Amino acid sequence: MTKASDLLVAALENEGVDRIFGIPGEENLDIVESLRTSSIKLTITRHEQAAAFMAATHGRLTGKPGVCLATLGPGALNLATGAAYAHLGAMPMVMLTGQKAILSERQARFQIVDVVATMRPLTKMARQIVSPHMIPTLIRDAFRVAAEERPGPVHLELPEDIAREECGNLSVIRPHPIDAPLAGDEAIRIAANLLLSARRPLVMLGAAASRPRLAGKLYEFFSRTRLPYFTTQMGKGAVGGCSELYMGTAALTERDYVHEAIERADLILSIGHDTAEKPPFIMGPNGPDVVHFGYEPAHVEQVYFPQAEVIGDIGVSLSRLADQVEGRLAHADALLGLRDGILAHILEGSTDDRWTPQRVVADIRKVMPQDGIVALDNGMYKIWFARNYRTSVANTLLLDNALATMGAGLPSAIAAAILYPERRVLAVSGDGGFMMNSQELETAVRLKLNLVSLIIDDGAFGMIRWKQAVDHFPDYGMTFGNPDFVKYAESYGAKGHFVEKIEDFEAVLERAFVEGGVQVIAIPIDYSDNIRVLIDELAKRIPVA
Repeated sequence: MTKASDLLVAALENEGVDRIFGIPGEENLDIVESLRTSSIKLTITRHEQAAAFMAATHGRLTGKPGVCLATLGPGALNLATGAAYAHLGAMPMVMLTGQKAILSERQARFQIVDVVATMRPLTKMARQIVSPHMIPTLIRDAFRVAAEERPGPVHLELPEDIAREECGNLSVIRPHPIDAPLAGDEAIRIAANLLLSARRPLVMLGAAASRPRLAGKLYEFFSRTRLPYFTTQMGKGAVGGCSELYMGTAALTERDYVHEAIERADLILSIGHDTAEKPPFIMGPNGPDVVHFGYEPAHVEQVYFPQAEVIGDIGVSLSRLADQVEGRLAHADALLGLRDGILAHILEGSTDDRWTPQRVVADIRKVMPQDGIVALDNGMYKIWFARNYRTSVANTLLLDNALATMGAGLPSAIAAAILYPERRVLAVSGDGGFMMNSQELETAVRLKLNLVSLIIDDGAFGMIRWKQAVDHFPDYGMTFGNPDFVKYAESYGAKGHFVEKIEDFEAVLERAFVEGGVQVIAIPIDYSDNIRVLIDELAKRIPVA
């Protein structure tokens, strides 16, 4: 006879799941046994948080929900940060957790917390499975909800007594394609008229523009309209071409060089902006009009309140807009004259003979091919990568500008290396973020992955220390000690390197990729330019009235 855990696993196979990340417990043992004889690989991680980061990154890169597994209580609660990461970052993910028996209470309240209630504000849906008969419809609904716009995490809890219950010959429900709704003709007409009347138009690409399915439509739109564009941090690389129209990335909220174009614009087409991201610019009463293109209506915020909206399938909307304006945009290139100056400022410092972040980013860009994936943790270096690292392929710079949690860099790189074993994958972490999930080096070695983990070693929580200095507080409470990262890597079976001279860095990084396997490279950093470049020099740039 088929038991509920068998039916659950069959339903997951039906959804195309080929891998689950996580750490099982006593309450998951029936699921583990059902997985053992299935086509799904169970990838054991060393912490549930890392499993959630891996599943979320799988969803981000493929558009299909990644899946992670944990037991009840402490195991399930360790998924919470990963749930928030996927929720704010719009990454489709399904989390499966166990629970004590619900038809009896032989262990009373031991290890029991209300995980479903805990997950509800962090997910799109959170449910407990109380009968095997719920499984076919609930799994189908979970994957549909997780993947549909706006994507995000879903949580399902399966108690151990329900998991082992016999369920007869219940069958799974086949998925079917669902097209996104289309924007109305009047919305497209209004956007077209605003664009045709604009004298200094500009396009912004946000997080939702980086959906894998949009790349071709975006390239077509810019090829037809020749409009200049900038990106948010999570919108980087959304256009696989048209780089001569790229004006920069808004790594800061205001006053950076790219904001000169934003301030001069009289109309911004905002494509896929998600206000879960740190604001790329601040709307004000004297600023440009903004037209929001999204799968969902804009979230009106103090800093973002579009004057017009085009809601529906973004790719189709852009094609219809291009049909109405192609060849008629007399002022399409009005802001392009600013481009060379903006990008020249960004390149300053990239040839320094010091361990500046600008030089580190430039050397990494030389070693990484166009389809190479850089997975960033969170720290001071993220601003420099967002600002300086040029991308032309969507989702090749994986950064989190929504929850902005530390500890996600290495797990995200592991997920990318599993999905794309033929591509170069680099994790970039500060020493603080790296040590939060460094145990996953063992996971990478065990899986025989090819990836390089770069550790920026400054012995401090660098971004907070920088903000402390900017706010004129004394330097206090931000420093710590580190292990010998070379020996630490070797203890896991990886290969370790410490690079002392900046002139050696590019060669060491290239050699690590050529050798393959799991490689750890630790480097020092010179953050002395942080205040000069990101504060003092930008303060001299007078915003355009």
